[in-house]
Amino acid sequence: MPRVSVFNSPFLLGFEQFEQTLDRISKMSAEGYPPYNIEQVGTNSLRITLAVAGFTEADLSIELEDNQLLIRGRQTDDADRVYLHRGIAARQFQRSFVLAEGIEIVGAELDNGLLHVDLVRPEPEPRVQKIKIKRRASKAGPMDVTAARTP
Repeated sequence: MPRVSVFNSPFLLGFEQFEQTLDRISKMSAEGYPPYNIEQVGTNSLRITLAVAGFTEADLSIELEDNQLLIRGRQTDDADRVYLHRGIAARQFQRSFVLAEGIEIVGAELDNGLLHVDLVRPEPEPRVQKIKIKRRASKAGPMDVTAARTP
């Protein structure tokens, strides 16, 4: 069955990237580990908090690839330990979040088993552009689009 695009209106031009992002989000893993919160801590500030008890700074990595925030954790087993019961597994994880254009990562902090990643969304500046309309000199062919653009 063909998929119906949300952005198939003739009034929505150049939104192909949003459609690709929605496709990527729908294919992300729905695993619940580690649990996380997303909170608004200011008018333009967000904080992602992941529960990463047992992980050290060396076990965690945070990367930004294009607009995708990737948080990974990898623990290794200590071969010198002998467990009589093992209820806490050394496991790895990967959490990804798609960030809107312009969102910046301010920093990250590990505190009492919680990893906090702080984000800020700068205020967008209003942009108004006046487009000059030119009269076509001849009817020889279509207007050159690159010549008609003004900064």
